[in-house]
Amino acid sequence: MFDFLKSILGSAPEKKVTLAFENVPAFLDEKEKQAKDLLSAEVDEPVRAIKDASASLQLTVNTLTGADQNPETHPKIKSIAKNSLPLFLRAMNTSLAKELPEDPEAFYAASVESVKGCLNAVRGQGRYLQVAFPEEMKATKAGIDAVGREINVMTKAIGKYKQQADRIGAARAAHTALADARKDLAHSFEKEERHHARIAEISSRLDEIAEETTRLQADPSLATLEEERTKLTGLAREREECLRRYTSLSMTMSHVFRKAEKIATKKHLTKETHAIRDAMDLLSDHEVAAAEPCTSTLAAACPVVEKMIGDGEIVLKNREERTVFAEPAQHAAEISQLCARYAALEKECRAAEEGLISHPVLSRIQALGREKEQLEAMRTRENQQVDDVLSWRSELEAAVPELEETLAKKLGEMIGETVQFLPTGPV
Repeated sequence: MFDFLKSILGSAPEKKVTLAFENVPAFLDEKEKQAKDLLSAEVDEPVRAIKDASASLQLTVNTLTGADQNPETHPKIKSIAKNSLPLFLRAMNTSLAKELPEDPEAFYAASVESVKGCLNAVRGQGRYLQVAFPEEMKATKAGIDAVGREINVMTKAIGKYKQQADRIGAARAAHTALADARKDLAHSFEKEERHHARIAEISSRLDEIAEETTRLQADPSLATLEEERTKLTGLAREREECLRRYTSLSMTMSHVFRKAEKIATKKHLTKETHAIRDAMDLLSDHEVAAAEPCTSTLAAACPVVEKMIGDGEIVLKNREERTVFAEPAQHAAEISQLCARYAALEKECRAAEEGLISHPVLSRIQALGREKEQLEAMRTRENQQVDDVLSWRSELEAAVPELEETLAKKLGEMIGETVQFLPTGPV
């Protein structure tokens, strides 16, 4: 029957509310005020009734202070009641003395706590008083029931208000989420613009560096620089060969000196032992020895070792040892010469390197190269940040319509009507 009438009369037109997005906060404030005003109006009467009932209950409790016990009460019950009465009165007075705020929700919570306290008192110490003071306790229970009934009236209004408050809170949260997303979306364009500006600035500087480097590389003073590099390469190669030969000879001599040092120590040849150890220390140092101390140290040690070889105390076990100690004085002299030559080559290489490093054009080219490397790394980071911003924006653009729909839905649930936004609102 209902469907038949509906087909004839047609369905009621859907109610719609149109809002501008920027007006949503004020709209929610107004709905919150209306909900609070409605709550205040609905609980006005039960609030007055609770206050009156609480005052009446307090008077009833006060009568117990000077009340006489039922004369028919058993003596043992009378004794228990006498001890329980002060405790009961204290509990009741404490509960009834609770402050009842003006705010409806706070008033409701305080009233509930007060009634709970009174009920606990009646169920606790009060159970011993029901026989001794039947009329007074009956009136006390009636007073608590009167307050409880009015609290029940408030419960419905408070529950309805909380439901509406929850809807308003959900709508506010949805509005905040959408507002934040719209703000972030606008911010993403600003961030992209800043990154592009920095990229343009870096690229411009890199172009300047490229132009200056090209100009410097054509500088006539660089023509002689290649000759200096070639000279340095040759000196470094000769220095390396000198070091290799020195290392080979010093290792061979050190090995034989180590054998001689053991023999001299065993024979308690103090002077010879010191001479051999000095030579070993000099040749085993990680730095190439100076020529002058090398000559004198080897001159003192080689004769000692040569004599041990001649006496058969030291056996030369490989070709290198036999070659070196076939003419030890000659090879000791060669080591001294290698020391002197290495020191001279080291000095020449250092001077050549300093000359290259201090060349103004080359120094500038190298400085530009370092700056270029740093700027290219910065530009790579800026480009990555642009990609991150674009990805972030894509996520926001996908999220905004969903957030708009959520906000419209929450507002609709709050007012019971369909909500749509003006074109100037969320897009």
